[in-house]
Amino acid sequence: MATLLLRLAAPLQAWGVDSKFEIRKTNREPTKSGVLGLLAAALGLRREDEEGMRELGALRFAVRVDQEGGLLVDFHTANNPTPQQAAKARAAGKAPSAPYVTRRHYLTDAVFLVGLESGDERLLQRLESALRSPAFPLFLGRRSCPPTQPLCLGIRQTELLETLRIEPSLVPAWRKRSGSSCRIVADAGPQEAGVPVRDQPISFSPVHRRYGFRPVREYRADCPGDAQPETEHDPFSEWR
Repeated sequence: MATLLLRLAAPLQAWGVDSKFEIRKTNREPTKSGVLGLLAAALGLRREDEEGMRELGALRFAVRVDQEGGLLVDFHTANNPTPQQAAKARAAGKAPSAPYVTRRHYLTDAVFLVGLESGDERLLQRLESALRSPAFPLFLGRRSCPPTQPLCLGIRQTELLETLRIEPSLVPAWRKRSGSSCRIVADAGPQEAGVPVRDQPISFSPVHRRYGFRPVREYRADCPGDAQPETEHDPFSEWR
């Protein structure tokens, strides 16, 4: 088995599962449906391409939380008519459209390491190439959440959970907010019990989106060391 690694980091991210209507919530970590949607956009798949989604859905998925995000709630007003539009509607004998108010939840300053495991390394290589040159713009859950770079960290020749346990931390020590352990949220194995989560995408069709359930387990793991050693900086060194 091989594992493709993604670094998901940005000022804002949003990973909703069952949010509807006025309140749009976010999970504490990326959802499988959200990440597979990002991969589908990179490949240029159309929303109705169920065969392409089945191929992506077979990937085993896991997330390591290197930095937990804070919560931001945005009070958002849509479809708010201008005075000119309201006057035009009244002149036509129609009532002006009412504004639509939502509260949208975001994660702030979060950093995640995502792993996607497959026995078909050619598929992972195709995904890696697409992420480096995507067909459509890529977002971390919503269009207002573009990712920072690097997004794709490449392929590792190790199985999924082992890869997430040994891959160097994406957050330097001075930025870490928590202790020496971190969360890993992963697809449960065939013989493992898991909590059912409804974020296995079947179709992203705007007419009829469909999702299935997947069993999920959460682990605690020691946070690996930093990817790069911290450097010392003395601002007065040039004066000596």
